[in-house]
Amino acid sequence: MLFWIGANIAAMICRIFGRWQVIGKENIPKTGGALLCGNHVSYMDPPALGARVGRRVHFMAKIELFQIPVFGFIIRKVGAFPVKRGTADRGALKQAIEYLQNGEVVAMFPEGQRSLGRGLQPAEAGVGMIVLRAKAPVIPVALINSDKLFPPHSAFLHFTKLKVVYGKPVKLDDLYAQGGREAIEEVGKRIMAAIGELMEKHKD
Repeated sequence: MLFWIGANIAAMICRIFGRWQVIGKENIPKTGGALLCGNHVSYMDPPALGARVGRRVHFMAKIELFQIPVFGFIIRKVGAFPVKRGTADRGALKQAIEYLQNGEVVAMFPEGQRSLGRGLQPAEAGVGMIVLRAKAPVIPVALINSDKLFPPHSAFLHFTKLKVVYGKPVKLDDLYAQGGREAIEEVGKRIMAAIGELMEKHKD
């Protein structure tokens, strides 16, 4: 229940401040596991990405957020789970894989942190490890102008034109049987390339 309340509040904020445009929602599977992977430029990215998926979304979020009083409790209750950035957090990887294998939706930002004006960064290894184990569809997501909606270091929302674009599943099945570092890196490259293509196609 708390997730849906939060999703509706996020959708209202995106509509009022962002004149929100959602594209490609039909690419999200209605059943079964799915991994949503987006670019990351703003703290508004998680709610904007998940608000209109139509299914409960489990977000992988940096562990520091769970240590914030009240906020940490809330995000855990809506289905987020912690990851230690910059490490091979086996607990977080295992949790993501379990959700996907149980037919649920997981969202993550493969870059690992907000890019803050540096453009798309390479994917961290974790996304490749998850994909090769879970073998769930990967939906690339482009978040456009979320950094203008809630700019870095700003305490206020700004009016802008926000787009959330869900792309077609990334072709990765040829890598499932390979494993190893090269396959993990290739998964990340293909996912980031798909996100980049969506960003370029739908930019203002």
